[in-house]
Amino acid sequence: MSFEAQSESPAAVPVTEPVISARSVGKSYKMYRKPSDRLWQGIFRRQMAENDFWALRDVSFQVMRGETVGIVGKNGSGKSTLLQMIAGTVQPSEGDVAVKGRVAALLELGSGFNPEFTGRENVYLNATILGLTRAQVDERFNSIAEFADIGEFIDQPVRSYSSGMSVRLAFAVIVHVDADVLIVDEALSVGDAFFSQKCMRFLREFQKRGTLLFVSHDAGAVTNLCARAIWLEEGRVRMQGSAQDVVEHYMAQQHAASRGKLAGDRVEVASRPRMTRLEQSDVTAPDFRKAAMDELGLRNRIHTFEFDVEQSGVQFGAGNATITSVDLLDEAGSKKPLCGAELVTLQITVQLKDQLDNLIVGFYVKDRLGQRLFGDNTYFPYMHSPISGEVGEIIVVDFRFRMPLLPAGSYMIDAAVASGTQEDHTQQHWIHDALEFRALDDSMAHGLVGIPMLSIDVSRGRAE
Repeated sequence: MSFEAQSESPAAVPVTEPVISARSVGKSYKMYRKPSDRLWQGIFRRQMAENDFWALRDVSFQVMRGETVGIVGKNGSGKSTLLQMIAGTVQPSEGDVAVKGRVAALLELGSGFNPEFTGRENVYLNATILGLTRAQVDERFNSIAEFADIGEFIDQPVRSYSSGMSVRLAFAVIVHVDADVLIVDEALSVGDAFFSQKCMRFLREFQKRGTLLFVSHDAGAVTNLCARAIWLEEGRVRMQGSAQDVVEHYMAQQHAASRGKLAGDRVEVASRPRMTRLEQSDVTAPDFRKAAMDELGLRNRIHTFEFDVEQSGVQFGAGNATITSVDLLDEAGSKKPLCGAELVTLQITVQLKDQLDNLIVGFYVKDRLGQRLFGDNTYFPYMHSPISGEVGEIIVVDFRFRMPLLPAGSYMIDAAVASGTQEDHTQQHWIHDALEFRALDDSMAHGLVGIPMLSIDVSRGRAE
């Protein structure tokens, strides 16, 4: 783990030429009054369709080599149709789409899988369609199976798979086909938190060498992963530009539409107790909104799972010190359920296998997309009295902080121990996804985290 600040922005890739070009693209579908009319049209060559439905119309854009571009828009805006045309599974009715290089797409659950084939057979089928030879699939199969991690189900028919298992296998295939262009459509919303973190690590590595099209209803995911974005509305490009600008305009429009639907509705809100100003020195003071939240029945409950080093994510390091436990505790030191805005302790226990000086223990808290929300380490507090230890010694580090308010969802904690300095150190043991916890209540409307607020004061005066 590098304990210095790290940027979460995609790695810079030289932008040289367009790898995806869409010029005045449109796609129409015939609308029939009843299903049999489609049959009669094919037999008698007579027009039976009542009208055309245009899923896309006059769509033009370019994606340069090495870019990560997000596509946003509500359901029915034409996103999936556009991606299918880029992937080559649907042909445009007008205009043209040109793609350079090998394209791998994860569009919808189980797309491209034959439900009667086993997972193993579908791996060979899909990988072959995506351009690998039989020998290449043979060589990579064990790695694909390990990435998917579905155990003996690899030899069971895909029709017996859950949606999460189908996504695991499909994603594992596209990870191993050496794609130049990768298309991911809402796939990461299915499956467990550990697999999502694994996929996000792959996507961030892929961004360093390839071109990524990413479709999601999650605005945070688009702004976090993408440099540019395209907003589709009713089959047309409403806006394209920087991901931040496009997402902000899209969310504003969605918010306005939602407010329009609610116009005239009266919302009754319980009266809130008057909060007195807190002394700044009272560092243990609770979030002053807690009484109001309690009165309104709002909660931000957090469930923490047990640490299990065998079930955690990727681990690496020199191994002269190992992390033996990671616990999230309440103020009394118990593993009871937590809630946002309360004082908690993140406890990391390290066992030394060699004599080490200048130890640094740290952590990151990540959301489901792998975004690092916050973290810290022991370097600066102990810079003038470095942590050292003998062989077999146990070192316990307690990070005490007030837990933020969190949107509902899964979160992961990376834990690490290194030896050296902030700038020059050796990783001894890093555990990705060492501990999972989940925020159970959706009591936060906006943002990645909500900070516990000590006080909010309002003063009045008159202009001179």
